[in-house]
Amino acid sequence: MAREFSRTDRVAQQIHKEIASILQNEYKHRVGDLPLITVSDVDVSRDLAHAKIFVTIYNSTEEESKVLIKQLAEFKGFIRNILSKRLRMRSVPHLHFFEDKSIVEGMRISNLVSQTLAEDEQKRGTSTDSEEQE
Repeated sequence: MAREFSRTDRVAQQIHKEIASILQNEYKHRVGDLPLITVSDVDVSRDLAHAKIFVTIYNSTEEESKVLIKQLAEFKGFIRNILSKRLRMRSVPHLHFFEDKSIVEGMRISNLVSQTLAEDEQKRGTSTDSEEQE
């Protein structure tokens, strides 16, 4: 019987859970008026040596997001140290942080579609009213 999840998937899931907890509770080096940081995905290499952590940053400008990603990269040793105490592994993967803009971009596209539909509906309503008057 084949396993449902590979070891890399299970390690990625555990790292995702722990890093989300670390960023929420123990990482206090934030910029401005506290943007919300969520871990959207973790991709672990097959040899478990490296982990790409994709974070989504809400309520921030482009500059603040870049500064926050840079700070996460600077404090990856601190985060990795805490992670090593929580995971039961011989060696903890090296962490690499990347900004995930897919959720924010999806929300922007959804708003554009909603706005276009509302404008289209408004134009239809205006043309229907003028036809009824004639």
